[in-house]
Amino acid sequence: MLRGWRAASGVAAGSGRWTDWLCGPRRLSMAKSKFEYVRDFETDDSCLPNCWIVVRLDGRNFHRFSEQHDFKKPNDDRALHLMTKCAQMVMQELEDIAIAYGQSDEYSFVFKKKSRWFKRRASKFMTHVVSQFAPSYVFYWKDYFKDQQLLYPPGFDGRIVLYPSDQNLKDYLSWRQADCHINNLYNTVFWMLVQRSGLTPVQAQDRLRGTLAGDKNEILFSEFNINYNNEPLMYRKGTVLIWQKINEVVTKKIKLPKEAEEKEVEVTRTRTKIVPLHCDIIGDQFWEEYPEILAEDS
Repeated sequence: MLRGWRAASGVAAGSGRWTDWLCGPRRLSMAKSKFEYVRDFETDDSCLPNCWIVVRLDGRNFHRFSEQHDFKKPNDDRALHLMTKCAQMVMQELEDIAIAYGQSDEYSFVFKKKSRWFKRRASKFMTHVVSQFAPSYVFYWKDYFKDQQLLYPPGFDGRIVLYPSDQNLKDYLSWRQADCHINNLYNTVFWMLVQRSGLTPVQAQDRLRGTLAGDKNEILFSEFNINYNNEPLMYRKGTVLIWQKINEVVTKKIKLPKEAEEKEVEVTRTRTKIVPLHCDIIGDQFWEEYPEILAEDS
């Protein structure tokens, strides 16, 4: 059929005019149509320049999801490590993420202030993070929940917030870590009252209503001999993901001069990897130790 078109139109085989018709100016002009006006309805959602772009992802209906998949209470290491694995996949696949912070069923991804990724379109940042995270959760599920079948795919939603100053960003991350501490302290006491004291969930809620942090610590220590400060840092502080240069020793086979056979030697290589940390990020020590996170040329 194409040969017939060329013969009828006078385009000789190999003349180049056939490809010109497909790819050249005439093809571009033919792409226009009367329906293109609908593009005028698209809004400009470019993020303001020189602002930190934070995409926070949250599990949707994860209380129900965790119950139906028998998550351990108050904390399930499998679920927390799976969330971190998914966050690492997001950082590896998407550009310009300077730091990420996660706790429970949420993760915050911080894109650099000067990022030009997808022309700083908010919709691109948010949808790419969520669409990379959600399938990773399903894909890696079996690696962490070996004896628990995934009954249905989880849902995640996202929001995007801009922070103009370094201090704004540090305060945001401090807020999320403070939230992690408050929620974990409450959940730790709540589930001790349910699991070990035999209270119903309603009774445990009534017992904790109006209590302060000191009251909850006292209940844990006096009734369950638990010092909250000795609980794992991952539970109390959440997880911070940063880029770090790591020296790795690998074995490599090389052939030395004047030797017939290859010889195995150890070689040290420097690689940039995503490293999970469980530490305080509210104080100044973390930011003094890792100044490259906020550096504009990082």
